[in-house]
This record gives sequence, C-alpha cells and structure tokens, in this order.
Amino acid sequence: MGIVGNEIMLSRLRAGLAKPWLALADLVYPPACPGCGASTGAHRSLCPTCWSGVRFIERPYCEVLGSPFTHDLGTGILSAEAIADPPVFDRLRSAAIHDGVVRDLVLGLKYRDRTDLAPMMAGWMLRASDGAVAACDAIIPVPLHRARLFSRKYNQAAELARHLARLSGKPLLAATLLRTKRTSQQVGLGAKARQDNVRGAFTIPESRAVDILGRRIVLIDDVYTTGATVAAATRALKKAGASDVTVLTFARAVDVLI
Repeated sequence: MGIVGNEIMLSRLRAGLAKPWLALADLVYPPACPGCGASTGAHRSLCPTCWSGVRFIERPYCEVLGSPFTHDLGTGILSAEAIADPPVFDRLRSAAIHDGVVRDLVLGLKYRDRTDLAPMMAGWMLRASDGAVAACDAIIPVPLHRARLFSRKYNQAAELARHLARLSGKPLLAATLLRTKRTSQQVGLGAKARQDNVRGAFTIPESRAVDILGRRIVLIDDVYTTGATVAAATRALKKAGASDVTVLTFARAVDVLI
C-alpha cells in the first residue's frame, strides 16, 4: 500500500473512531451560535441572522491602512490618513468592522475564556490577509506582559496566531517578541496617551534576533483601534531587521467609511 496509503488509511480510521465521541459531545453541548446562542448545524459557526450582521472588510480599501472605501477609487489608492501620516508597519489588514457580533466575538475570546472561537476567527483573518500570510516568513502575536498573562491565563492574540499558523503552515514565533514593560490598559485612553503607554514596551532578545533579520513578518492582534500597540511592536521588529511587517487583526474600529 505504501507510506502514503497507510497514512490515509490511519487518518480515516482515526476519523471513524472519533465520530461517536463527536456525536456524543454534540448531544451534551449542542452546536450554538457564539453570537446569540441559537442552534446551528456545526460548532464555531454563526447563525444566518448574526452572519448577516457581520461587516466584513473587503475591497475597495486603502492599500496601506486597509481602511474601507465606499466607492472603488482605482487600484493602489491610499487614504488621506496613510498619505499624511504613514504608519511604521507596511500594511494593515483586518477581517471585519468592530461592532455588533464581531465585538461580541472579540470580548468572548479576550475576557470570557472562549478560546474555542479562535479557529473560526483565524479562518476569517487568513481570508482577509490579502496574500500577506502566504507571502510571509513567520507569524508573531502581539505579546502580553507576563503579569497580565498570569492573571488572564492566555493571550488572545497568541491563540489567533496559533490557529493561523496551523491553517497556513507558516512558522509561529510565539517567544520572539516580548512585552517587557507593564503597561496600563489601553481601553479609555486617547491616542496620545496610548502611544505614551506602549512606548518602549516591546523588545526582542539578542538570541532571537536571527528569527527576524531580513524576514517578512505578519504581526497578529485581535483589534486595531488607534494602532499605538502594533506600531510600538513593529518598531521593535524593524529595529531587529524585519524587512516587511504586515499587521493582521480580526477586527478594527471604523468610525466613518471613506
């Protein structure tokens, strides 16, 4: 049968053995929409009502900041913000606008121990990456400070990055970028206060510099708001020699469509 044939047979056997347990799990924990709790046909899927409320970010958008446009202005068009104040990272991509059920998914993952949502969210992010994940050399999550990681038990950005790496087959560098400064919560801070809060917060150990030098990096976070956190993290990556940094988030705050 050969090695490949044996692997296929074993894979089918494992799948067959798993089916009764999956069926039992569905009886105990029936599939439900993570947005509203309505019954669904599969785990980690939205019901039609919640799905219709998701505002995915798709073209046309700014090639640098990924800001959605209301009209197609042509290929390669940049937003006024990207022209007037170019970001330190090379491009930003996000899966959906941070409102409604998308906000609920973010809060569930971040504060309610809903790490089971990360695979679905990572799938949306891979689609939204516009080829950046396929072209990158490695995936890196925005890290938490060890004190906050201890209190929260897990890093939501790392969960998204882990599943994105699994889906894409790209290397995950979870310990390369460190958060060495214990910052305050960004929620409720203005743009300037956010920048001051995270200035110098990230570093890359000398022993890990080889992970970054000359490489194309995809930096993962859950939400993009003012960009202060991912900008500070990108500066550390660029200082270490990263040739290109794409910021990829699940959601982004959008006040007004351009």
